[in-house]
Amino acid sequence: MFVLDTLIQRLKRGSETMAYPDGPAPPLPDRHGGALRVDATKCVEECTACVAVCPTEAVTRPAGVKVALDLGRCIFCAECVAVCPPRAITQTGDHRMAARTRADLVLGAPGAEEVRLAAELDATLRRLFGRSLRLRQVSAGGCNACEADTNVLGTIGWDLGRFGIQFVASPRHADGLLITGPVSRNMELALRKTWAAVPEPKIVIAVGACAIAGGPFVGNPEVHDGASAIVPVDLYIPGCPPHPITILDGLLRLLGRLEERRKG
Repeated sequence: MFVLDTLIQRLKRGSETMAYPDGPAPPLPDRHGGALRVDATKCVEECTACVAVCPTEAVTRPAGVKVALDLGRCIFCAECVAVCPPRAITQTGDHRMAARTRADLVLGAPGAEEVRLAAELDATLRRLFGRSLRLRQVSAGGCNACEADTNVLGTIGWDLGRFGIQFVASPRHADGLLITGPVSRNMELALRKTWAAVPEPKIVIAVGACAIAGGPFVGNPEVHDGASAIVPVDLYIPGCPPHPITILDGLLRLLGRLEERRKG
């Protein structure tokens, strides 16, 4: 009788998994703000307010560019947005931020006001990983915020497994690594060994400001300022931490799954 009642209640609740990507993405919390946009044409020449308040030196004024913002180093504190009188740096509310290269995360130059979103893997790798991607997650000195938002993807509301993407316990069963944390010196050897244990061909996904560029620990002698100092990175997903929808969007872009569903 207990089993029957459980089945009845489960049928009454129906599917609790979000419709995305077949339907709209869930909205970001108001405090999140989403991806940033940089319109350097609005900058005042002598103003350096945004540079001064950035805790990770993500905002700079390189030669020939009025202002540059590196989303890979950004911890999304929004201090630069608050102190910018002409609103050259603004929040977009857009969850999409994943990119294939570090250069694509640097905003401010003409034509680079917003992040250049990730392109899919080449055809050979898509054939291998497109329907069954197994990832080994490596926490390389992180604070567990990025790890927590990655774990959310396995819950019933997100159901990462419906896309054929799963996290595995052994790197020998994995197609690649998903790395969080700034890669502390204590984790360097573990990361190298884990990478070596993954069979070829393999990919690496860096999740969060720490894994991309060191985050708030950037420049500290006890960290490597991100995963790319140790292993080649195929996908960068910014945030501190990234929202789960940002992580999912990046994974699906890498596999070409968003385009497939639009065509379907």
